[in-house]
Amino acid sequence: MGGGYGTEQAQMRHNLATVLPAGPAYAHINLRPRFSFSHSSLLSLCSSTMNWPALGQGLRQYSTRAARNKRVIDRIIRVDHAGELGADRIYAGQMAVLGKTSVGPVIQHMWDQEKEHKAKFEELIPQYRVRPTVLVPLWNVAGYVLGAGTAMLGREAAMACTVAVESVITDHYNSQLRELINLGEEEHKELIETIKKFRDDEMDHHDTGLAHDAEMAPAYTALSNVIKAGCKAAVWVSERI
Repeated sequence: MGGGYGTEQAQMRHNLATVLPAGPAYAHINLRPRFSFSHSSLLSLCSSTMNWPALGQGLRQYSTRAARNKRVIDRIIRVDHAGELGADRIYAGQMAVLGKTSVGPVIQHMWDQEKEHKAKFEELIPQYRVRPTVLVPLWNVAGYVLGAGTAMLGREAAMACTVAVESVITDHYNSQLRELINLGEEEHKELIETIKKFRDDEMDHHDTGLAHDAEMAPAYTALSNVIKAGCKAAVWVSERI
């Protein structure tokens, strides 16, 4: 191998001699290699090259985890936006019927909080680049009909509706909080704090409904079960489309 290198160097000197005039001005030209690899350097390079598959696998795992987290966040924001829209329309329907009665101010207070919730999720939708559910127009109408319909049965039935809806939403928010904490509490701190606050508001609405004679509504248990079943179905669908 040393002979091959000497022959190559001699050939290079011969080639330079044909294009450069002879003389001391060109005697400084050094034909030695400008860098070289030691045996240990070559082993290190080979070793690092052999780690590329492991690096690629790590990147794929990170990409898969990030995509999975994005799907979870999209689902949470999509369904919560739909739920708060529905709640907003429920209270709008109740106010249309009971707004001028003794429970009007109570309903108005809960409605104002739902408006705040809806506005926040409408802010989070573009922030996290989430596609809203395609069923927004349906929940818009269905929520109003549910609110107005139960209010027509009396203030107790309206409060029974509130208790049933908020019971489902509180459980739903608690489930989401557990899921987000498992994904990374610090990473999703803003969303966790938002959902915690809204969860507490919904619990207050639930308790307010009970305090205003919700359980005295006609066929309370049956009415409550039907509303809860409808809410759970709406949650399931809104998470997916």
